This record gives sequence, structure tokens and C-alpha cells, in this order.
Amino acid sequence: MTQAAEPTGTAEPTQETIRVLLVDDQEMVRDGLGALLSSAPDIELVGEAGDGVKAIQLARELSPDVVVMDVRMPGMDGLTATGAIVDAGGEQGPRVLILTTFDLDEYVYEALARGASGFLLKDAPARDLINAVRVIAAGQALLAPSVTRRLIADVARRRRAGNLRPEAVSSLTARELDVLRQVARGLSNSEIADELVLSEQTIKTHVGRILAKLELRDRTQAVVFAYEHGLAGGE
Repeated sequence: MTQAAEPTGTAEPTQETIRVLLVDDQEMVRDGLGALLSSAPDIELVGEAGDGVKAIQLARELSPDVVVMDVRMPGMDGLTATGAIVDAGGEQGPRVLILTTFDLDEYVYEALARGASGFLLKDAPARDLINAVRVIAAGQALLAPSVTRRLIADVARRRRAGNLRPEAVSSLTARELDVLRQVARGLSNSEIADELVLSEQTIKTHVGRILAKLELRDRTQAVVFAYEHGLAGGE
């Protein structure tokens, strides 16, 4: 068994029902994941799709809160579908959780760059999937395990020449750069607050300003940005 991804925190069941669209080309996988998701009292499975084209259609028709998306599917793959769903939905649209295996990690990097809010390995414990849906529905990001952060760093390094935005980096204050580096480590707001000896609300404010200045959708895109611009440790 490979190491499963760990969220940047846990999320308790919410008062409001989380509407989920499940996308995977294997019916048995959909049946198993669908039953698991439906077992959570705060999650409603509103639809299923076996390819990217159907996923885009159902995302538009059903307006789910979260799309649980496979990557490799016949016809339109999950990477293309993720970009289309995020672009069509905008800030208020569905958030996409990518399901993957280690051999698809480079595709995952592309999905994150296109707006996915995070990803989870297919062999992760069942509770991790339910928690991941809750975390993403709450507007947070599900960051990668360390092995995949290393891969993101490697791919970002190779892509860096065409993706650098030095003017965006220069718009950040010294404190915002400190916070961004901690976000790239996968730390939650409370953990960053402890690390920098600041209040959690202050960190939340800094993160919001960072996302606004860099024109990023969420923390996951901030991680990608940090690696592309050499702001993450361990490179």
C-alpha cells in the first residue's frame, strides 16, 4: 500500500448538506465510493459520470459543491474536465477533488494549476475521502503528501521559465512571503500562527491578501505558485 495523502486539517460534519458529483469511468469504483460518501450524514451524492464530457454537463445541471474526479478516463479525461468545470463555475462554482495514484502525479500538478482544490490517493483510508470532501467544501485545500510535494517542486522547476510572475512576488510584503512559505509546507492557519507567533485571524487575513494579490483561487494554487517561484523550502 502506498502512503495516503493527508489533509491540512480535519473537518467536522457541517450543518448544511454537501452536494457531491462523483466522476470515474469504472462502475464498481463509483458504486463503492458512492456508498461510502452517502454513508456520511452531511454528504449527498447528487450524480455520477463516467467521463469528462458527462461530468461537465452534470456539473452545470446539478450545481454540486464538490466534484470528486478521476484523472484517466476514456474520451475527455479528468484534467480537461477539471479546467472546464472550474472556468465555467468561477469563484462560486464547484470545487474539484482529484482522485489519483502515484503514477498520475504529473497529471495532478496540471489539474492543480487548472483550478482543482486538492487531491487524494485512491488507496487512502475511507475516512480520508469523507474528510477531504468536507475540507474542500469548507473552502480549504487538500494538500499533497510530501512525496507529491517533491514532484510538484520538480515539475514546477522545469516549467518555471514560462510561468514566472516576478511582479506578483514583489507585490507581497515580507510577512506575506513568510506566510506563503508556510502555506507551501502544507501548514494550516493555526499551525502557521504557532510558527510565526501570530494570531490565527491575522494569518487568515494574510492568506486572503496573498490570494487576492496573486489572483489565485485557493491555497493549493498558492502552493503551486510558491514552488514555481522558488519560495518553497527544500528545493
